Amino acid sequence: MQTYLTDLQVAARYGVHRSTPWRWAKTDPTFPQPITLTPGCTRWKLVDLEIWETARGTSAA
Repeated sequence: MQTYLTDLQVAARYGVHRSTPWRWAKTDPTFPQPITLTPGCTRWKLVDLEIWETARGTSAA
């Protein structure tokens, strides 16, 4: 089963403001792109974030 995170959950995972994951998605080609599940419901796949963390050599605090 897939786990999806909101922008608030992604921000909390990395200790940043909720707008930061959106900025990363626009400016960092390595950061996972969010998935639109339904209109007005956009989430990040946890597995994609974990792969990104591993590739960067970082992990959530």
